[in-house]
Amino acid sequence: MDLLLILTYGALCYAAFQFFKIPANKWTIPTAILGGVFMIGFILLFMNYNHPYSKLGRIYFVTTPIVPEVQGRVIEVPVKPNTPLRQGDVLFKIDPTVYVAAVAQKRAALAEAEQNVPKLAAALEAAEGKVQEVTAERDRAKKQHERYEEANRGPVKPFSEAQVEQRLQLYLAKDAELSSALANARQAKIAYESQIEGEHTTVAQLRAQLEQAEYNLAQTIVRAPTDGFVTQLLLRPGMMTVPMPLRPVMVFVHSEQNVLAAGFLQNYLQRIKPGYEAEVLYDALPGRVFQAKVGTVLDVIANGQLQASGSLIDPGSRAEPGYATVRIEVLDDTSGFELPPGSTAEVAVYSDHWHMLAIIRKILLRMKSWQNFVFH
Repeated sequence: MDLLLILTYGALCYAAFQFFKIPANKWTIPTAILGGVFMIGFILLFMNYNHPYSKLGRIYFVTTPIVPEVQGRVIEVPVKPNTPLRQGDVLFKIDPTVYVAAVAQKRAALAEAEQNVPKLAAALEAAEGKVQEVTAERDRAKKQHERYEEANRGPVKPFSEAQVEQRLQLYLAKDAELSSALANARQAKIAYESQIEGEHTTVAQLRAQLEQAEYNLAQTIVRAPTDGFVTQLLLRPGMMTVPMPLRPVMVFVHSEQNVLAAGFLQNYLQRIKPGYEAEVLYDALPGRVFQAKVGTVLDVIANGQLQASGSLIDPGSRAEPGYATVRIEVLDDTSGFELPPGSTAEVAVYSDHWHMLAIIRKILLRMKSWQNFVFH
């Protein structure tokens, strides 16, 4: 754009020399050159600062890489590239055979576990009954042993030492049997009363596994996350999909308001405020300039971002200063033009300072737009 200003001044000087018949000599030519240097330098200095211009404009849009959540072979791709889709429309289908079998297996295991709960209750009841039975037998054996010992304490001993010892061993055996029965009853009680949120843990675990299997089965049909379209579709039936974040199978473009943003040098930030008048030219639309305004000046510059790592900050390292990102709101209607998202643009912002120089910026911007008819 500076070159356009110089060429324009050169053309005006040539026209003035020809129209007014000014002789070209050692006085007139240096005067024209020096006058141009001072005049163009003055204009560029104050115009560039007070009415910033950027070639780094672009229409930005949001995409979602489609990554399947389950592995399998693609059996159907009904979607067409660059065709509008509604949220929930099918993008592609994965062979569900393995996942259908997994759901059936988990349902059978859950039904079996639900049937086992009454069995556990019956086992607990039987174990508690066994404890009562063995307790009674132990008590009888203990009483018989005590009776034999009591009888042999007198002068006459009706029972031999072997019979007393036999009754003692019978009592100890029944006592050990009772300890085993109590342990079995405790184990049966734990197995039956093991619950979470009022449901047996085995049943709850298998129910969760069934839900996971049903979810995996549902993921064999991949659907559109929002309204939008798929572009550059390369997925075909027979291909294998793997749930890897770094290997998406297609790119989904969302149907939402795109954002025009431009990068400005940092020394222009004091002359860029929300609401300031702006103009936009698109490289795809030669000869047209659209009215706009400054929407938002982002509060950060990408070159200064830090991420957690094992390296310390080195302030002395050479890095690009970076550009300030400014969101531009186009006021004119551009819906009638072929302007795909991602198109580049050039933006001029007109501040409230030195407003008389804004007309020069507008002229230069339009000349740049006409230039796009020939080359970019």
